[in-house]
Formats: sequence, structure tokens, C-alpha cells
Amino acid sequence: MFTTCIHCNGSLGSNEAFELFPVGSRLAFDSRLGRLWVICAGCGRWNLSPLDERWEAIEVMEARFRDTRLRVSTDHVGLARLREGVDLIRIGEPQRPEMAAWRYGDQFGRRRNRQLLVSGAVVGSAVAIMGGIMAAGASIASFAGVYANTDIWDTLIHGRPGKSIGHIALPDGRVVGLQRRHARMSALVRSNDDELHLRLESTQGTHMLTGEDAMKAAHRLMPTVNRFGGGKDKVRDAVQLLEAAGDPLRVWKTVQQQHGWKPFDKQWGKGNWTDGNNSRKNIRKLPGALHSLDVRERLALEMALHEESERRAMEGELHLLESAWREAEEIAKIADAMFTPADIEERLAEIRRTS
Repeated sequence: MFTTCIHCNGSLGSNEAFELFPVGSRLAFDSRLGRLWVICAGCGRWNLSPLDERWEAIEVMEARFRDTRLRVSTDHVGLARLREGVDLIRIGEPQRPEMAAWRYGDQFGRRRNRQLLVSGAVVGSAVAIMGGIMAAGASIASFAGVYANTDIWDTLIHGRPGKSIGHIALPDGRVVGLQRRHARMSALVRSNDDELHLRLESTQGTHMLTGEDAMKAAHRLMPTVNRFGGGKDKVRDAVQLLEAAGDPLRVWKTVQQQHGWKPFDKQWGKGNWTDGNNSRKNIRKLPGALHSLDVRERLALEMALHEESERRAMEGELHLLESAWREAEEIAKIADAMFTPADIEERLAEIRRTS
């Protein structure tokens, strides 16, 4: 049974409410489609559970949800708080935009509130310290440079740029480190084909990625780019963009063509933006930089990654179901042949020949 988030590698925690599924304290299920997710308490993203771990657990969750008095519901989504401290989310038959808005609104809203609290506390502390020093006799002019230094305030708001956000394997097999600044500095690249193209910045330099490799890198970068999440209006706008595109990958391709950086541009075609004293100033002007996109587009891009990863997981699930069905069918044929009298078998064979 899986115990860590596939997105942030954090622990999913445990619960004492479901003996058959003791993972996580915030669970979502869809009885009709047979889906069961564990929602990570750290990053707020949904982890689709393995196929063989969910069926009996879903039945028990359905019963617990109906028996719980502390619950709220719409026509499509219900939320129940169990006495064991588990949040149980029941999915009915929602229209997709409504479900997407509810699901991602919960995730991005929690992320936004958390980061606003953190940033507010940091900036408030900095202002208080400066105010205290000034009260002790220092002149306002001596702090003018500090207030005017956009890099200092950028760090206070967006966090330490050198903080690690993980590693990723490149197509050539190398594993490179990613820092917070690399998420802000990586950029979409315009192209004439239908592939996703991404200019990835890492501790090892600049890498041009396409297709699956670009998707994997973007999956690692976007939560940092969207560190502040978004309010209900922005999430709703992002869902509309996702719906209008129809295909999750089409969202990326559309934004890439609209805002992407041209790979042979003389001004930006060469150089490593992770080096040099002016890298922060330069990256603010770099076309296609992920952090420079509109909030609606950034949120829609991260949503699209979720949708695509789950679609692929479900395709794998269908493959498993088909294999299991074929195996069961072969066993059924053998069993039928073992217990069918010879005269009946001959009669069936004759019918098959004449039909």
C-alpha cells in the first residue's frame, strides 16, 4: 500500500477509520467510477490509489459517509467529517467543470492562504526590525537602498531562491538539482510542431526539453511557480481555460504558442540565466518565463498536468482490467469444457459450424 505523495514525496499520514485503507486523513471517492484518492496534507494534491486497494474500501466509505451526521453536500460533491478526524469527500455525478473548480479551488485556496500567512509574517518582521533600528537613531536615508532593492523584497515575498525543490533525470541519464529560482526562470519555447518545449534551468545549467521530458520537468516546477495558489475567481477562470481547450495538453500548447520564447532570438538564444549578477533582472524580461505568465494560465497549466497524469493512470488501469478479463475468460472456457458432457459439446460444435 502506498504511503507517500507521488507529487511532493511527503508522507500521506494514516487513519484509524478504515482498516482496509489506513492511509491518509483526507480521502475522496467515487463509487460509480470506482475511484479512490488520498489528498496530501502537505501539497493538497490528489493521489489516485492502486486498483487492487480500493473496491472494498470504497464500499465501507460509502456506508460511513451515509451514516455520518456531520456532512455537507451539493448535488455532486459531499464532505463528511468522521469522528476519527478523517475528512471524507464523496463524488456523485458532477459536471466536469464544477468538479474541477471544487477540487482545484480547495487545493489552490489552501496553498494561497498558507503562503500569504508566511509572507505576511516575514515582511511584518522585517518592517518591525527596520522600524526598531530607525527608532534607535539610524537615518531614513541609510535604509533607502534596502527599500529600493527589489531583490531583497522579492526574496522576502517569494522565499529563498536557492532552496532545493528536488531533482529530475534528464534524457541523457544525468540527474540535476532544481532550486526555487529555477522554477521562476525556466521558460516555454515556441515551436512549429505539437510537442511541448521547455527551457529548463538547473544547478547544472540550461537544458532544452521536449515532449515527455518537458512534461516531467514542468510537473516538478509548477507547484513552485504557483506557490501562492489562487482565489476562487482565478481558479474558476483557469478551469474555463482548461475546459475550452478540451485536451489538457492543448492548454500547454496554446500558452506555449502565445507566450513562448523564440529559441533563435539573438537576445535570448545563448547564455545560462542561472549565472551572473544580473540573472534576476534578466529573467524578469525573458519571454515565456513560467512565473511571468498570467495567474489564470499558470493555474490552468498545473491543472492540465494533473488531468494528464490521472488520464494516463486510468489508461493503465484499463489495461489491467482488460488483461484480467482475458485471463478470466480463458479460465471460464477451460472450466466450461471440463464439465460439459461430450454429446452436448458435439452438438454445440455442430451449431457453430452451421451458424
